[in-house]
Amino acid sequence: MVIKSADLEVLAIRRSQYPDGGLPEFLLVGRSNVGKSSFINTLLGRKNLAYTSARPGKTQTLNFYLVNKNFYLIDVPGYGYASVSKKVQEKFGMMIEEYLQKRQQLKRVFMLVDFRMKPTEDDILMYNFLKYYNLPVTIIATKSDKIGASKKERCLKQIMNTIDLVVGDDIIVFSSVTKLGRDETLRKIESLVEETI
Repeated sequence: MVIKSADLEVLAIRRSQYPDGGLPEFLLVGRSNVGKSSFINTLLGRKNLAYTSARPGKTQTLNFYLVNKNFYLIDVPGYGYASVSKKVQEKFGMMIEEYLQKRQQLKRVFMLVDFRMKPTEDDILMYNFLKYYNLPVTIIATKSDKIGASKKERCLKQIMNTIDLVVGDDIIVFSSVTKLGRDETLRKIESLVEETI
């Protein structure tokens, strides 16, 4: 897939603000510091489309990126941020849950975890939450360039042993530095978009 256009089109906090038109959608979830903005920028071949912040918890809306005018990537607030109040965390949770409940055009969730470390309790809870809604999930293992080749197999096993992937779910090892996993992710999106047409 060649990315010809990508724009942040809608910032939403409730269902009435979501874009209509029925285009396929792909949701991105992950901890606040897992590299979601870098993932978006690398995937879409744009330097600063998604704002990368040194302060976790920067995203506070559902951000709909319209790509090639035929699908949306949706970035949601990160989880596991200690600096955000309980009340705000609950608001984020409700916002994401409202989206998941009735969004027919959601094709797949990309759940980002840090390749270097064991998935956290929050990661496990998020995966189980997505499976409660029977959503297909691809785990994106970010920051793989920071791991030596000899440790990569161990890191992959650590993720698979911690998150009990159901049949049909998979893992893509990703790096926004080397672009490892970019083509594989785009191929997955492309095949799901083509199924919809």
